[in-house]
Amino acid sequence: MPSLSSPVIAAGSFAARPQPGIRGDGLMLRPWEPTDRDVVVGAYADPEIQRWHCRSMSSAEAAAWIAAWPDRWRAETGAGWAVDDAGAVTGQISLRRIRPADGLAEVSYWVLPAARGRGTAARALAALAAWSFGTAGLHRLEVNHSTANPASCRVAERAGFAAEGVKRGEALHADGWHDMHLHARLATDGGVTA
Repeated sequence: MPSLSSPVIAAGSFAARPQPGIRGDGLMLRPWEPTDRDVVVGAYADPEIQRWHCRSMSSAEAAAWIAAWPDRWRAETGAGWAVDDAGAVTGQISLRRIRPADGLAEVSYWVLPAARGRGTAARALAALAAWSFGTAGLHRLEVNHSTANPASCRVAERAGFAAEGVKRGEALHADGWHDMHLHARLATDGGVTA
């Protein structure tokens, strides 16, 4: 069925170039590397990351997770970055469920315990938003998090993502179904620079 609107981002626009590194507010968002495997295993062993991301990872699973990101970039379905602060990986941020034709993507993030409370996630989210709107050409970014996770709510708000509502019973966690807050930021909201 033909669309009556033009795609926001033409098919192949992401895949046509390598996944970039993104600098912003003292952080470097860089594509994951095979040498990051132990950091990923350690992150997914953290109870807070497990609680909200609902998984753990063996060394082999972490290696496969890292190896899958370039394929997702080329397929234009996702992009993941290690959050590097002064040469140390302190977290992750990713664009999930990218829909280039609609100019839309969902963001996921976590921060290692030693880096929490320093604004790392909010700074990474703001840097990713600036690149997503200014360089990639996306129109809308969304953050979804459990209503039981106020820290993630604060991250989204600090990065300029307005709360839009609650999606009831939307995500299955280890302890049951969670309602999810939806936050979003538009390219037209202002305050985001590339």
